[in-house]
Amino acid sequence: MSSARLMCAASGHDADLLYATHFYADDPFVWWEVAGKQHMALTPLEIDRARPVVARAAKVRLHAIGEFLPVKAKDLSAWAVITGLARQFQIKSFVVPEQFPAGLLENLRHAGLKITVSHEPFFPQRRVKTKEEVAALTTALRVAETGLRRGIEVLKASRPDKRGFLKWAGHPLTSERLRAEMDSAVLHAGGTPANTIVAGGDQGCDPHERGHGPLRANETIVLDIFPRHARNHYFGDLTRTVVRGRASEALRKQYATVQSGKRWVMKQMRDGTDGTALQKELIERFWNAGYPTEQRKGRWVGMFHGVGHGLGLDLHEAPRFASGKLFSGLSITVEPGLYYPGVGGVRIEDVVIVGKTGVHNLTKFEEELELR
Repeated sequence: MSSARLMCAASGHDADLLYATHFYADDPFVWWEVAGKQHMALTPLEIDRARPVVARAAKVRLHAIGEFLPVKAKDLSAWAVITGLARQFQIKSFVVPEQFPAGLLENLRHAGLKITVSHEPFFPQRRVKTKEEVAALTTALRVAETGLRRGIEVLKASRPDKRGFLKWAGHPLTSERLRAEMDSAVLHAGGTPANTIVAGGDQGCDPHERGHGPLRANETIVLDIFPRHARNHYFGDLTRTVVRGRASEALRKQYATVQSGKRWVMKQMRDGTDGTALQKELIERFWNAGYPTEQRKGRWVGMFHGVGHGLGLDLHEAPRFASGKLFSGLSITVEPGLYYPGVGGVRIEDVVIVGKTGVHNLTKFEEELELR
């Protein structure tokens, strides 16, 4: 043999490797494909755990790393395993993905192997979701909805004190405390939470601000939750913007504009829709409604992020909404937002599957601005 494909990573942090093997691990292992057949080499610590997973879900031949190392080998590094398997399989060159470790790549080249970095998707078929993947995404989204519902329950049970700060169960309700309640619900539902956003007031005007400190009545709270399912490893992603109490007239108008914008976008989406043009048109619609995207006093206001992103084994997965034409089988978020300090940040997010004549919305969570 002369050439093969190669990956070396922790599949818990590399969606391509997880896609290929269906085996989740937090430590790196070696995968290669030669003559159309896939292989993976694991340590004794992992190989027995991998057997039922690979037998059930992936066509990959398992190997113990010892198969490729000299007897009583002291060097158990990935470099030693890969050079050993290259000799055994008579492989002279490998094609690796862009995320392949740079240090390992250089060491393999120094060992005489030809390493070519591919700048194309390693598994382009990941872009089109199968029925099984849509089911996995739906399951993950239901876990996200469970976490968000807990957040809404706590907010509805909270009460403002004389200064307008929310209290719940006799204590101040902070972003940190509400996030802990949401994340706990996710864990109980079978998900793994990470960096859940609970951003009150002007904190919500920075879309990736996690939120901190006391929450107040009558101002926006952006709740953005994106857990990974603990068993199928797909992500759910869901955002709602709420107010505990009464929203100002300015906020109601801003919320209604985002809400109608999201619905308008979803009606335009189908196989072949130009996502780049559609995103541009949405931003223009917002501008014409009185919500320009621009810089004010050195910071951005309006809608200064994309309409959405692909979703799957990665939270932010190719393609982005505005990267070209949409296509059937694409799983993508639709999450327009408007952000104006003094009024607040508003973002509403659903997950849809693009079809030939429209989209199928996987999200079942209600949109409710004022919580009473």
